[in-house]
Amino acid sequence: MSAGGPPDPSRIRNFSIIAHIDHGKSTLADRLLERTGTVDPRKMSAQIMDSMELEKERGITIKAKAVRMLHTGPDGKEYILNLIDTPGHVDFSYEVSRALAACEGALLVVDATQGVEAQTLANADLAQALDLKLVPVINKIDLPSSDVEAVEEQIFEVLKILEDTVHISAKDGKGVDGVFQALRERIPPPRGSVDKPLAALVFDSLYDPYRGVVLYIRVVDGALKKGQKVRFYSKSEQILSVEEVGYLTPKQTPSDALYAGEVGYLVGGLKDIHEVRVGDTIMEVGRELPAALPGYKEAKCVVFAGVFPVNPADYGSLKKALEKLNLEDSSFNYQVETSQALGFGFRLGFLGLLHMDIVKERLQREFDLNLIVTSPNVVFRVQPKGAGPEDWLVLDNPAKFPHYGDIEAIEEPFVHVTIVLPVRFQEPVITLLKERRGVHRSIEYVSGERMIVRFDVPLSEIVLDFYDRLKSVSKGYASFDYQPAGYQTSDLVKLEILIHAEGVDALSQIVHKDKAYAMGKALCEKLKELIPRQGFEVAVQASVHGRIIARESIPAMRKDVLAKCYGGDITRKRKLLEKQKEGKRKAKLLGSVEIPQEAFLAVLKINQ
Repeated sequence: MSAGGPPDPSRIRNFSIIAHIDHGKSTLADRLLERTGTVDPRKMSAQIMDSMELEKERGITIKAKAVRMLHTGPDGKEYILNLIDTPGHVDFSYEVSRALAACEGALLVVDATQGVEAQTLANADLAQALDLKLVPVINKIDLPSSDVEAVEEQIFEVLKILEDTVHISAKDGKGVDGVFQALRERIPPPRGSVDKPLAALVFDSLYDPYRGVVLYIRVVDGALKKGQKVRFYSKSEQILSVEEVGYLTPKQTPSDALYAGEVGYLVGGLKDIHEVRVGDTIMEVGRELPAALPGYKEAKCVVFAGVFPVNPADYGSLKKALEKLNLEDSSFNYQVETSQALGFGFRLGFLGLLHMDIVKERLQREFDLNLIVTSPNVVFRVQPKGAGPEDWLVLDNPAKFPHYGDIEAIEEPFVHVTIVLPVRFQEPVITLLKERRGVHRSIEYVSGERMIVRFDVPLSEIVLDFYDRLKSVSKGYASFDYQPAGYQTSDLVKLEILIHAEGVDALSQIVHKDKAYAMGKALCEKLKELIPRQGFEVAVQASVHGRIIARESIPAMRKDVLAKCYGGDITRKRKLLEKQKEGKRKAKLLGSVEIPQEAFLAVLKINQ
């Protein structure tokens, strides 16, 4: 314990648990907490590390957590086990990489019934790139459908891990002693020194309404003590006074100091979470470091969408909700946006699709808001005519797309897609990837029944319904993961929707030239169904480069003007109908069409 000076570094183990969704990561963490007595048995609950309701509901980890456990080995000596729990999804891959950078090793959990999946592969690659010691753990060995030998072969063939595997059933605790043995014997102790100047890695942060920003840190070198003056490497002008340091057990437990190799938290009086950057280095004032700890970078938003209240009167409530949520999750950004059709709202930037879904869900649940979210779009790069090779405009909103005559080139983001699937679904999955403009990279057969497919696919082609379609064509057996792959030049156009000759900005989209007609036709047909008939004919058109490529007409309502026109000459009826026709012609010139919000909601769900 720190109260009596620095702990013996050889008795510290900093590790993470990485796994595909639903392979038992949170359940194994529960068993470790139980066996070490870290959590009072009366307060123990399933998935205790996943405190958010959404995390428990979806079976995923959204926010990184850390917990310190004390474990007594067979020699009677006490070990400090610091578990740094990471999000599993690709959207949070930067946070995962920073959390892994705070560790020396990782438990790689693989389901004995499902084998190696796409996310297992991606997280294992990330851990190996950071030179972590991987301990393969095969979970769910108690299930009748488990095939431990086949999974061991996959770990060797696909992940190239030659280590002995630990066989467990995290649900009933079978084999968990073998996990503790692997942690003691296989994961190396931290390499830092207490005598060096302070160097601590920020791997996460959270906002406390009473104490301000709480930083989750791993001390690499030196010591962090109460009252010390410290600062961030990336922000030299900002000096923090250490008000409190301590451990996470999993509640915050104050301590006198944190020493090299230890993991804990720091409260330094910061009030704005946006001043903290995950991956930054903390150092002592007066003992500055020559270089920051490696791997720090700014997390960039890759998916953007407009968020508008269904009731315009809720705009103020939405603004307050975004401010509060942004204090907890600083990884999304927002700015005011105005739409002719939807009124006042905000343009939000997200780390990925799952991140967008979670933020939207939290806004609706926690703040009781009724929202319209526009189609998600990615960030495009446009080179204007006459501009230099380095002068690119960055566009996150289709409404800002420049005139087609002013564009020299357009680039869109691509991703490396990895799909693990049974061989029998090879044909429909590859057909789907080609439909989405995918470019083949490699195909690898893991065994007689499983294979790994790798393609480069434009990010815009997977942001809407790619995951649902993949699950559909593979009957739920394919798993999918992606990594950013930079920008590539593409033949893209702005698809505009005109209703009664007026452009509707909320329905504008950037699409590939070859898909513009099909997309425009589908949008026009859908809008024809959803926009109510007016007293005049309304044209719904799709336009590309100023040319109409698709059109649907909403017929005018025929007024019942002949009801009281009994008997007499036919000219009486003609006269009335001509008068009605003239009225419709004038209305068509002067009239405007109100688009119901149901139309936007339904159009956003059009299957691309």
